Amino acid sequence: MTPIERFEYYAGRIARHDGAIHAYLHLRLDEAETEARAAQARHEAGKPLSPIDGWCFAVKANIAVKGLPHHAGIGAYRDVIAPEDAEVIRRLRACGAVILGIVNMHEGALGATTDNEAFGRTQNPWKEGYTPGGSSGGSGAAVSAALCDVALGSDTMGSVRIPSAYCGAQGIKPGAGLVPNEGVLALSHTLDTVGPHAREVASLRAALSVMTGQKYPAGRGALNGLRVAIWDGEGRDGMDPVVAEAFAAAAGRIAAAGAVLGRIEPPGYEYGKSRRAGLLISEVEASEIHAAKLADNPEGFSKLFRKLMAWGAARPEAEIEAAYEHIRSVEAAAGAVFAAQDLVIAPVAAQTAFPFGAPVPESQADFTAWANFAGLPAAAVFTGLSAQGLPLSLQVIGPKGAEARVLDVAETLERLFGTPPVPLALQR
Repeated sequence: MTPIERFEYYAGRIARHDGAIHAYLHLRLDEAETEARAAQARHEAGKPLSPIDGWCFAVKANIAVKGLPHHAGIGAYRDVIAPEDAEVIRRLRACGAVILGIVNMHEGALGATTDNEAFGRTQNPWKEGYTPGGSSGGSGAAVSAALCDVALGSDTMGSVRIPSAYCGAQGIKPGAGLVPNEGVLALSHTLDTVGPHAREVASLRAALSVMTGQKYPAGRGALNGLRVAIWDGEGRDGMDPVVAEAFAAAAGRIAAAGAVLGRIEPPGYEYGKSRRAGLLISEVEASEIHAAKLADNPEGFSKLFRKLMAWGAARPEAEIEAAYEHIRSVEAAAGAVFAAQDLVIAPVAAQTAFPFGAPVPESQADFTAWANFAGLPAAAVFTGLSAQGLPLSLQVIGPKGAEARVLDVAETLERLFGTPPVPLALQR
């Protein structure tokens, strides 16, 4: 499609479908149309700025877009207007990206349902009444419902990969520090990483190249002879049999394609202890980031968010330092995995999307947080639909600096398992 055709396609779909999904919170379609027409002129002149010139982007509400609200899904920041673009948005604009608007998220990025008290609930495009995941739930839903080419999210302990898995999208968290966090209203300065969601891995590759300023040329991504460690949490409690069976079947297909499979549990990583350490760090750092706003407008935060920040702020220094030391030890131990393996394959979450109102599983981030602690690139790749019609996914996790390898193998798996479809009810 041409840039203006892309814009008209997504603007039309937003008008038809987003009333039911509630992915977008703030649109800028007039400005976006102007940007699309400028991109069209560049293409017609044979001078596009980049491969993404004219692509339509949605942006998570914690990433600043000049002139739009910048609130991270927190009611207390509702009236804050971003005076400047975040650095990642500046990079995208310089390459011709068309920004459609801001999408919903879990309050302050501290949660994984996107059932937001201040800004409303985002529906999973595959099943009404089900969570899209989070915290980047609006981003995953926008891609799944074909309301943009690419959506930006942020990932603290899985918040790009979990919505990608629940909604049927492809998503990648790059290694720590590759995408600048300047202009992001963070949950955790230690753990947050901005990453893209898209329908195709090729789109992730193109977007991530701009976001990081690095080139990720497509390679073969051959599975034959590749050393792949399977991390499936064998025997752990809380694993949905649907996810376990689908993951085992996917691993079998990867082996049949020639990969040499091994098995790991990440050294030093303990589900409960590691989960608590990551959450404590997030709560401590969130309490520091939001201290001034909390003092000024406590009612602008939900009771749960206030409770979590207060809990983090009240922890003894020794307990906090122990949490930081734990994630440092997990990072230090991760190198040993990749001395013997090229990649790790794991579930994204121990369950598929679940209904709003159901108990929220404590284990949602158990398979994703390791990559945040260790600073590793990790992609969520669609593998099909369950018998209940909900998306299934797996993770491709690589060593530090191996974004290109992760993308190559993710693209190979996309050819093996297929590109995520648009939900049937949203195909008009």
